[in-house]
Amino acid sequence: MVRRSVYPYWFLLPAAVVYGVLFLAPTFASFWFSLTRWTLFESHFVGLDNFVTFFREPALVKGFVNTLIYGVVTSGAKVVLGLLLAVVLTSRIVARGYLRSVVFFPVLVSTIGVGLTFTVLMNPERGLINQVLGAAGVDGPGWLTDPSWALLSVAAVDVWKGVGLATLIYIAGIVSIPQEYFEAARVDGAGAWANFRHLILPLARPATVTVIILSLIGGLRSFDLIWAMTRGGPGFTSDVIASVIYKQYQAGFYGLSTAGNVVLFVVVTAIVLPLSRFLNRKEVEI
Repeated sequence: MVRRSVYPYWFLLPAAVVYGVLFLAPTFASFWFSLTRWTLFESHFVGLDNFVTFFREPALVKGFVNTLIYGVVTSGAKVVLGLLLAVVLTSRIVARGYLRSVVFFPVLVSTIGVGLTFTVLMNPERGLINQVLGAAGVDGPGWLTDPSWALLSVAAVDVWKGVGLATLIYIAGIVSIPQEYFEAARVDGAGAWANFRHLILPLARPATVTVIILSLIGGLRSFDLIWAMTRGGPGFTSDVIASVIYKQYQAGFYGLSTAGNVVLFVVVTAIVLPLSRFLNRKEVEI
């Protein structure tokens, strides 16, 4: 009996080793180095000085606000668009498999490549987007040069790139709903809207929770697309916490940037963990 209860845990050992080496060890090392002033060759313990300096960073408040806006906008848009696209792509339409591939394709493309491509397309003078708008008689804005548009423009590109994954998750959630429910609803005379409201929305809730959590984590940690398209500009108007941290790293303040990474880790955990518990609790109640 003892062997039978202990033996299966040996299967967890390889995964535990990999998890410890690739996640736990770097995480604890980051917490330690955030308390030091370090270079590649030496380090000096400075206590909480790095955190005090980090919270005095002039662009930090703007970075926090932009991070929250970016995370909420991108995750919300992915939930709505992903669900709508999944409903369409699980219906009886022509070339359904091909359209699924088209929707998912941007997920596979390099984020930096997408950022550079849309930087050219969104050029206010020579960009294809403003040229098309100009042909229609609309004066297009400076998508990446206007402070009021820059962050939302990057968020729109992020949604375009990531909505395919949200759609795929929703497709999996919808096709897992037993067909007997839809047949019973059809017998009762339910239409498309009734099926969507009373069957798909509640029964695809696990997919919704997954999309919200994954999209929100990605949005709060976003850096590469923002850096490729605006580098936090114009000024600090599209800076997020990750880009503020990277600028400190570029300046050679390695301990300070490590402290910023710890702050970002704590912020993401403080937002996502309670939200995940709340959404999962609601799911159980339903």
